[in-house]
Amino acid sequence: MSLDLDGLTLSPELADLMQRLTDTATTLQRIIARNGITEDLSAAQGVNAGGDGQKALDVIADEAFKDALKDSAVLYYASEEDDDYITFDGGNLALAIDPLDGSSNIDVNVTIGTIFSVFPAAATPEASFLRKGREQIAGGFIIYGPQLALIASFGDGVHKWVFDPDTGRFERLADLGKIPTGKAEFAINASNARHWPAPVKAYIDDLLAGETGPRGKNYNARWVASLVAETYRILHRGGVFLYPGDGREGYARGRLRHLYECAPIAMLIEQAGGAATDGVNPILDEVPTKLHERTPLVFGPVAEVKRVALYFTDPARAAQAADDQL
Repeated sequence: MSLDLDGLTLSPELADLMQRLTDTATTLQRIIARNGITEDLSAAQGVNAGGDGQKALDVIADEAFKDALKDSAVLYYASEEDDDYITFDGGNLALAIDPLDGSSNIDVNVTIGTIFSVFPAAATPEASFLRKGREQIAGGFIIYGPQLALIASFGDGVHKWVFDPDTGRFERLADLGKIPTGKAEFAINASNARHWPAPVKAYIDDLLAGETGPRGKNYNARWVASLVAETYRILHRGGVFLYPGDGREGYARGRLRHLYECAPIAMLIEQAGGAATDGVNPILDEVPTKLHERTPLVFGPVAEVKRVALYFTDPARAAQAADDQL
C-alpha cells in the first residue's frame, strides 16, 4: 500500500479511493517533472465547461484520475474538466475533483495541485453533489511542489502525508493543528482592485494602511494564483485568503467553483479551527444549484474572516473591533 492509513478509521471503499488518488498523484508528479522534455504541459487544449482555458496537463490529469477509478467504489464523478457528471459501474461514493489546480503556473514551475471532495452516493448525481458541504465524508488536496504531499480530512481533524521517493510511500506526518493566528499576511489578486466591491476594497485599504492605519501593524501580501498553494501556506502559518466576486462581466460570483474547489477547502479550514465563507455566509452551509457553480471565497482564522464579514454587514465597526470582540 502506498498510503499510510494506520490509525485512521475509514471504510474499505474510502481507503481504496484514497490509495487510488495518491497512486495517480505519483504518476502525475513524474509527468510534471518532465515538463518540456517530451511534451509542453502548458500548451492550450481548448476551454473547459466552466469557461477556463485548458492546458494539456489539465486533460492528462482528468483522464488519469478517471482511469484510476475504474472498478472502484466511485459511482459518480464530477470534474472541472468535464461538461457533465460521469457515472461509473461503481458502488457508494461520489467524487468531485479539480484534477489540476493552478494550471496557469505549469510553465513557470510554481506549485500546482489536485483538489477533491467525497460524498456518499445518492440516487442521482445531482442528489449526490448538490448538497451542503457539511455532508462531505472526505475533502482535501494533493500538492505538487518541492514535496509531493497530501492534506486531507475525514471529519476528524486535518491529516498530512508526504511522499518519500526512496520508499515509494506517502508517509503520514503529525496532524495539522489549529491555523496560527496573528499572521499579518493576506492573499488576494490585487490586479482586480478596481473591480472589487466596496467592502473588500475598504478591508484591503485598511490592511495596506499598515501601522498608521486602523489595524496598527504592517501587512504582507501573498498571491500564488494556486488555491492549493495558498491553502497549504495558511494551514501551516496563518493569514487570510480572499477571492471575492467583482464587477467584471462573469465575475459577480468570483471565479472559484463551489463543489470541487471551495467546499473541500472549506472543510479543511474548518477542521483546522478556521472559517471559510463567501464573504458573509459559511461555504459549508451553502448548497450549489449546478455542477460548475461559482462562489466568492474568504478563509483563514475565525476572527479575521468574521472581520471581513463585518465590512459587508457593519462597516462602521469593522476596522475598529478587536479580535476578541469578533
